[in-house]
Formats: sequence, C-alpha cells, structure tokens
Amino acid sequence: MGRGEDGLSTSASGSGQGAAAERALGERALAYGMQLPVQSQSTIYAEPWEADAGPDDLVAIARAADAAGFAYVGVCDHVAVPRRLADAMGTVWYDPVATLSFLAAVTSRVRLLSHVAVIGLRHPLLTAKQYGTLDHLSGGRLILGVGAGHVREEFEALGVDFARRGAVLDEAIDAVRSAWGADEFPSHRGKSYAFEGLGQRPRPGRVPLWVGGSSPAAVRRAALKGDGWLPQGDPRERLPAQIERVRVLRERAGVEGEFVVGAIAEPVYVGVPSWGVGRGGVTGSAAAVAESLREYGEMGVRQVQVRFRSRGVSELVDQISAFGVEVGPLL
Repeated sequence: MGRGEDGLSTSASGSGQGAAAERALGERALAYGMQLPVQSQSTIYAEPWEADAGPDDLVAIARAADAAGFAYVGVCDHVAVPRRLADAMGTVWYDPVATLSFLAAVTSRVRLLSHVAVIGLRHPLLTAKQYGTLDHLSGGRLILGVGAGHVREEFEALGVDFARRGAVLDEAIDAVRSAWGADEFPSHRGKSYAFEGLGQRPRPGRVPLWVGGSSPAAVRRAALKGDGWLPQGDPRERLPAQIERVRVLRERAGVEGEFVVGAIAEPVYVGVPSWGVGRGGVTGSAAAVAESLREYGEMGVRQVQVRFRSRGVSELVDQISAFGVEVGPLL
C-alpha cells in the first residue's frame, strides 16, 4: 500500500484498506477524525462515564468510527502525571503504541493517530521501531503526531532536559525520518542522538508526520518539519492568522508539497439534546452541524477533529454513527 504526496491518500490494496482510506481522506473537502475517549481522562474534557469504561468500550467506539468513515482515531501520550497536576489531568493515560496496536486489530480502514507522541522522551530508534512496527502491522495506517510536551517531571524522571525539549524534538523528528529512510542501515549525528550501521526491519511505508501545538515555536516546527499541523486549542477567530503564518513560513523557506492543516472543533452533538450539553458546542440538525464545521474548510483546514458530548458509550456510538451517515456527506 502506498501513500500520496500529501501522506494521506493511499492506493488500493488487496484488503481494501487503501481504497477506503482514500475515500475518507482524498475525496472529501473536509475530512473528520476524533481523539478517542477513555484512553485519556483529563478533567478538562472527560465525560463522567469514562471513569468506569474499559477495553470493550474503547473497541466499540473505534469500530463505530471505522464504520462511520472517520479519517482517524487518535490517542494521547503521557508516561506519568505528577501529583501537582493530577487533579486536572488525571492519571489515566494509556500508552499510545499499545493502544493503537490493540485498535488496529479490531478496525480495518481508519487511520491511527498519535495526538500527540512526546517523542523527545524516547530515543528515536525506539520510536522508529515501535511506530514503524505499528504501521507495518496495521497495513500502513499510522499517522505520527508529535509534540514537545509540557510536564517537567516526566522529562526529569526519564533523564531528558526539559529546557531543551523543543530542540530535542526538532532533532528527534530528523532522526526518526532518517531511521525510516531508504537506507536500511541509517546514520544520524546530532547534539542529542547519534547512531549508524544499525538496521531496523520491518520498515514502514511513507508515514505522515503531523506536528502538534499552537505556540510560535510549534507552528514554525509544523510548517518547516511536518506534513501537517495539529493545533492545540486555537479558537476559530485565531486560526486564519495561524494558517497564514504557516503558509508564509513554508513559502519563505521554499518548502513545497501537500500540507494538512487541522483544527479541533467545539464539542459536537448531532440533533437537539434533551439534556444540558453545555454552552459553546455545535448542536442541532445534521445540516446545521455541517454548516458550522464547513467554516473550518473555508479557512483552509483539511481535517477537523470532533469530540462528542455523551452520557455513555451507547450514546457516543449513536452520535458517531449519526455523524458519519448524516453530517459526513455534507462536508
């Protein structure tokens, strides 16, 4: 299975995964994906029911997204949460490689996104081995989303310089790409990492690398080093200026090729809710929800990440299915 220049569209394979992925990502003006619940339970966004949810619920949600035409399902990355942040962040953060591998086995076409992997916490050869194997086993469905990280104690516990995390991430991106390059025995020499003459197989295909974050440094990193950008909390009114900055940075640096601009939408509920879903969300008929989300496409966004309000896994699965059947075709 191969990927197009944008790192998204794929050619058809015997399993049909490539053709399905192409339909999900190549033929729609605005693709849609979701970050999965259950696997991370920050109090900022987790629903109450997630505290008692488990692997079976995660499988049901991923399968629903797979069937509903979602471009990707995403998972987060934290190794350990310090006590000072536990009240806000919680301590439930599934390992992204293990979780995406688990879900790869129970889905058939949906892409598998790390949103985001803090790859500076691990040696690039380890990152390349783990995620490269995941891409191989899933039939080329990986999207590697990366970010600098923000929890000082994680870096300190793992022996990584928190103050240099941006520079470490920049080099880690280059090193992982070297490890995944044409040479089976790649070499890399930098300030933080050095290796040569070490082969790794199986080797992945062309894995899209999306950079997360909305700080000036993160936006610049995405523009110059990424195949796409995953904003982190930018409101609608801020996105056009950020997108223009990405365009200018790439133009000035002479960076060419397809680039996937993303956005995280407000909480979504398809239909008229009979309960209090909170203010600031996108609710109503499928046409109304689609009209609201299409505004992102008008800004230059190519994929929008949606997160649904729900009171349980069955309601969430119903929302995902309704979105795929009623809203997706309007995007």
